[in-house]
Amino acid sequence: MTRPVQQLFDLSGRKALVTGGSRGLGLQIAEALGEAGASLMLTSRKEAELAESADALERRGMDVRWLAGDAADPQAVERICRSSIETMGGVDILVNNAGATWGAPAEDHPLHAWDKVMAVNLRSVFLFSQFIAKHSMIPNRDGRIIMMASICGLAGNANDTQDTVAYNASKGALINLTRTLAAEWGEYGITVNALAPGYFPSKMTQGVIAHHGIDKMTARVPNRRLGDGEDLKGPAVLFASAAGKHINGQILAVDGGISAVIG
Repeated sequence: MTRPVQQLFDLSGRKALVTGGSRGLGLQIAEALGEAGASLMLTSRKEAELAESADALERRGMDVRWLAGDAADPQAVERICRSSIETMGGVDILVNNAGATWGAPAEDHPLHAWDKVMAVNLRSVFLFSQFIAKHSMIPNRDGRIIMMASICGLAGNANDTQDTVAYNASKGALINLTRTLAAEWGEYGITVNALAPGYFPSKMTQGVIAHHGIDKMTARVPNRRLGDGEDLKGPAVLFASAAGKHINGQILAVDGGISAVIG
């Protein structure tokens, strides 16, 4: 007997670890998962931001915990993953949202900046996914991993927008990591999918938006606007829930249609 659609999207009893979950797109996704019934573990580098965000979600009746740590540090990643599994009794949903960027022309891009971006955007994602899969999802033969890719991983930048060669390269690699892990872990009941947002107002994009202006940033977007505080909620819950159990290895652009007209 099939379940009603409302039950397919229900995350009651599920445990979610959200990296970069104290603000921006990570917090938006955490909020969505919590609204759907999931228990939450938020992590990022800054304790004050985590405490503030967790408190705000708790006041809305959500079950929220937090752990501070640097995603670029492999030892911190292992500590966060191990503690999350022990504290919550497992992790059913992993959202790999922590990210970094650096603006510089490719010919002048500093090596240390390249390494920083790759450590956060790619290496940490693999380490979080590897530990949670090995120690929780594979033994349980069930799990949902959501990657935070970007439309910057689908194409290069126009010359008049931004210089983010490391960021674009990391997100392109993340897209194929998504497909690779989906292929390897699908037999264990694990799905691995990626959201590829367009431009959303956030700390990471505020400089670009301020420099170019919203009108220019949205001129080629069919929807003629930036993303807002709700646009990732539905896609995230779809990927995290039973409603998306047969979606695996896919990249969903949430970008107002810009990826349909570029390239």
